[in-house]
Amino acid sequence: MRTLRLIELRLGRDQIGVTCGIDDLQFHFTIWYDDVDLLAVDRGLMERLAFHAALFQLNSVASLRPEAIELGRYAHHATPRFVELWTTVFRRVWAQWRWEHDLPAYDGPRFADAAGASSPGPVHTAAGPVELLAFCGGGKDSLVAAKLLERAGLLFSTLGYSHSIYGDAASQHALLERVAAGTARARRERQWIFDDFLDSPVVSLRPELGVRSLLAAETPASVFAALPLAVARGHRGLVVAHERSANAANLVWEATGEGVNHQWGKSWEAERLLDLYVRTELCADIRYFSVLQPIHDEVIFELLARDAELAPLTHSCNVKKPWCGACAKCVYVWLQMSAHLPASIVEATFGADLGERPVNERWLRELLGLAAHTPFECVGSAPEARLALALTARRRPLGPRLARLAAEVGPIDVASIAAPLIGVDDAHGMPSHVADKVMPQLRAAAAAARARLGQP
Repeated sequence: MRTLRLIELRLGRDQIGVTCGIDDLQFHFTIWYDDVDLLAVDRGLMERLAFHAALFQLNSVASLRPEAIELGRYAHHATPRFVELWTTVFRRVWAQWRWEHDLPAYDGPRFADAAGASSPGPVHTAAGPVELLAFCGGGKDSLVAAKLLERAGLLFSTLGYSHSIYGDAASQHALLERVAAGTARARRERQWIFDDFLDSPVVSLRPELGVRSLLAAETPASVFAALPLAVARGHRGLVVAHERSANAANLVWEATGEGVNHQWGKSWEAERLLDLYVRTELCADIRYFSVLQPIHDEVIFELLARDAELAPLTHSCNVKKPWCGACAKCVYVWLQMSAHLPASIVEATFGADLGERPVNERWLRELLGLAAHTPFECVGSAPEARLALALTARRRPLGPRLARLAAEVGPIDVASIAAPLIGVDDAHGMPSHVADKVMPQLRAAAAAARARLGQP
């Protein structure tokens, strides 16, 4: 039986270290924190938080199709609710991986020795001087979210994190700092993740494992990795910038009937699940929520246009930062910027017409709903991309390639396609004092978008 083993979990003053193994292989993960003393916090709570951070980092190793997980001397941390949460996240996030590998019956590994009979319950922690910790991934959503908090007069720090899979850590943090420094944050927080599994050649060197790709539950993992810092600083809210389009599935898997959603970890379902777990199992005073969950990209770009001069400082590419210009993420953001921001801003950000690059035809077809499914990337839905295409065509002549694809899409009824994308949903996880200051901004932006599009 192939078993994923948690070999060692180390808690240091400013780092959490993890070693795990599967068959004859070993992998290591390290999470570093800037200017913090984790050992000064309640030891029992910090060990529980470190366990959660470790297990959600090493869930990527479950891409190697283990049948079981062994926790050894750390098994007492695995309560029934933890097992349920981890299993649910794995099932939902790895739907894409299971679809790609044609494994409809694979439910993931079982916990062989989970020994936590019941949860010790959530702990109350001391409040610090800065209420909110705003995750800053460097993209337009992070910028818009931080500006919402800024204009709401809410005190926040920014959290930028680097991951070894994205290259040099110093370069990543320099890019993140370009965006975060343009906000009225109270403090800069930094986190480094070094991961020798996702960086490894295991797929090519071990074909007998039957694995063609690796996957990670990056968003759930980032939540649990941030909790030790949040507790040490006394933050009361983990703020993310996940929009409504993250709720849309890329496809429906005929074999199982389930929606396969690359962005499930950012979805409203995941947000509610993680927030409830954190509050009721770990830290009673900490909330996890998105300030963009009620809106789609049409409203987000209405907000971004108010800080258009900062847009060239953003980056979202997962291939080569800041922008590779040849992936679905780059093409989608370029198309939306072309639809909503001045041409000089688009040029300063990308420096080229990405719609005319031959390599991008695949991504454009997928984005516009002309392929079997939308891209497995953090991008908007096909209606959002089609609306952006129509709005771009209103502003400037399309290049030959984009014009040909637009003809294939056919006439776009802007009023009809925009209607469901320019509202503000009442469903959100924001605490009332945050929602009272953020929701009016979202509604005002939605009203401005409706007016711009000639909608009632």
